[in-house]
Amino acid sequence: MYVVTLKQRDRRADGDLGDEMLRVLSEIPTLTAFQRSGPSLLVGVPQDPLGTVDAVLTALRSHHWLVGLGVGSLYEPVPDEAQFLQGAALGYAHTAAERSEHTGERIPLSVVGHEVDIAAEAEAVLRLLGQIVSTRSVAEWAVLDLLTPGVRGQQKHVAAELGISAQAVSKAVVRSAWVEEWAARPAAARLLQLLDSPPAVPAS
Repeated sequence: MYVVTLKQRDRRADGDLGDEMLRVLSEIPTLTAFQRSGPSLLVGVPQDPLGTVDAVLTALRSHHWLVGLGVGSLYEPVPDEAQFLQGAALGYAHTAAERSEHTGERIPLSVVGHEVDIAAEAEAVLRLLGQIVSTRSVAEWAVLDLLTPGVRGQQKHVAAELGISAQAVSKAVVRSAWVEEWAARPAAARLLQLLDSPPAVPAS
């Protein structure tokens, strides 16, 4: 399972951004809904790896959150209240949250699980995706937020809604690597799914 922790970078300077982030994250299917676990900390358990990728990138887009992701087992049934979560994934998430505070100028994300190599690979792919989403301009997001992945022929409608040319929409899509991002999301999810697999039992 996947425990995501989000810690606001600078609550004193930016004000409390928790409610707005919770509103955005509420659209992601979860086993335990994202909720506050402290003044600057949000915790949630997405339902599946694709939802986990979505939650991570949603947080990284805003530049205001440090992201920790723990992957592993949780005691079941998974509770509705985050304060009652128990299991390896929660411990990994706490470790990841601490590591995300020491990423320097890099994307503030850490992934921790029982397979160190797979966790590192998942973290690397998610950081690349995080770099893509966190460096987009406001104008690019104005276009991208109106697009639906996998649907063809929608750029003219977006152009009409924004009052810009279809060529401008096309350039924004290419410049922002939107197609590449959505093509790579399943790869990140696959690595998280591998990381969530039970540890191999040594042959006797």
